Amino acid sequence: MTFDKVKDIIVETINCSAEDVTLEANLKEDLDADSLDAVELNMALEEAFGLSISDEDLMGFVTVKDIVDYIDSHLE
Repeated sequence: MTFDKVKDIIVETINCSAEDVTLEANLKEDLDADSLDAVELNMALEEAFGLSISDEDLMGFVTVKDIVDYIDSHLE
């Protein structure tokens, strides 16, 4: 499942608690991700899923669900 892989990447990249990473979790407000975290997260997601995520798309990621939905829609 995409969520489990994304969750692992977020926990490793942002150094947050796995319990905090839910589909509804806000990357900035709930997980305290800053702009550097966003860049590192983007690189880790691109490598893990073999995707290229544009800066515009990256800016649209507000919740964990946004990331999961984006990946699911681009892997089809």
